[in-house]
Amino acid sequence: MLDIRLIREKPDLVRERLATRGGGDEAKVEEVLRVDVERRKTEAELQQLQSERNRLSKEIGAKRSRNEPSEELEGRVRKIGEQIAELSQRVSGLEGAQRDLLLEIPNLPHQSVPIGKDPSANRVMRSWGEKPKLIKPAGHVALGANLNLFNLDWATKLSGSGFICFTGVGAKLERSLINFMIDLHTREHGYVEISPPFLVRRECMIGTSQLPKFEADMYGLEENQLFLAPTAEVQLTNLQREEILSAADLPKKFVAYTPCFRREAGSAGRETRGIIRVHQFDKVELVKITTPEKSYEELESLAADAERVLQLLGLHYRVVELCTGDLGFGSAKTYDIEVWSPGQDAYLEVSSCSNFTDFQARRMQLRFKDRDGKNRFCHTLNGSGVALPRLFAALIENYQQPDGSVRIPEKLHAYFGAKEINRE
Repeated sequence: MLDIRLIREKPDLVRERLATRGGGDEAKVEEVLRVDVERRKTEAELQQLQSERNRLSKEIGAKRSRNEPSEELEGRVRKIGEQIAELSQRVSGLEGAQRDLLLEIPNLPHQSVPIGKDPSANRVMRSWGEKPKLIKPAGHVALGANLNLFNLDWATKLSGSGFICFTGVGAKLERSLINFMIDLHTREHGYVEISPPFLVRRECMIGTSQLPKFEADMYGLEENQLFLAPTAEVQLTNLQREEILSAADLPKKFVAYTPCFRREAGSAGRETRGIIRVHQFDKVELVKITTPEKSYEELESLAADAERVLQLLGLHYRVVELCTGDLGFGSAKTYDIEVWSPGQDAYLEVSSCSNFTDFQARRMQLRFKDRDGKNRFCHTLNGSGVALPRLFAALIENYQQPDGSVRIPEKLHAYFGAKEINRE
């Protein structure tokens, strides 16, 4: 959520930065300012009435102490009380209306983000490794069927289209990847492991900006007061909502494995076949809570932590900086990490590392006390470290062998217990 003071004091700047996103959100600035003016005017009237009531109450007390009649003043106080009640209700309504409007406005892109209206303006920042030299590589669907790694028919029987049922060594490989990533991030990168609930309250979804904008994409329960978490970003970032942290304790670094649930499964086409885009998928999520002065430095290290997963697995990838028109709703700056998929002949996003600045922290009242004793909003960051099953698909496609087997990267040998997967 944007700071109302920023909108009030620098409306042209806010409009200009929002316009670079291309979503027309700059038009909402005028409505926010209109409600803000009305709210402040009403609050001023309320304060004047409260001051007048206090003054008259003192006069009534003085008259009573002198045994003088005070009925007229008491009548005025009662009337003012009715006006105060009416104005208080109006102020409450205007505060709610202003908050609702602010919740609909996305974050401002950082000045360093390339300006563009769609992914064609995204910028490739770097790449690592090389594409494997494969002759007519099989896709993950064919490999999975041949090696009995997953059964999409069983998943459809259980839950409908857009789900996966990993089987046998496929389930073991999925679990091995999760354990490998959790160990890497806790032992080498200093994250604290969390195993959170998978259901989250509505206010937590609002805090990390999934709501209200993306409510239709979420799985809601209890009249949408509880949700199946679309990403562990929700749980990890909300762990210390409505708290005031110490600057000395920052940055906070959390990691969690959870399944993720999303209704939206993309348009019909290549990505909807197989296990590339599904309604439920596993993910290892990284979250940082830090100070404004350190957040962009932390963004670079967050991306490096996610990249390390792919480096240790020997998978070619590239890092792409998203342009303003492709940024997520709450992000000020984002790097997408895309792994090479020979079977798709394309790069697949397996991590999106973002700095949300104080956008989420304002929504959840997450603050820290700086060295001068002032309470300030934290900056929050998150990124996948990394997401499955795209990593699974890319791994078996990159490590497929001419005889139809799949070689297992050395870093996974201890977790998987074998060096290759052969047809049973």
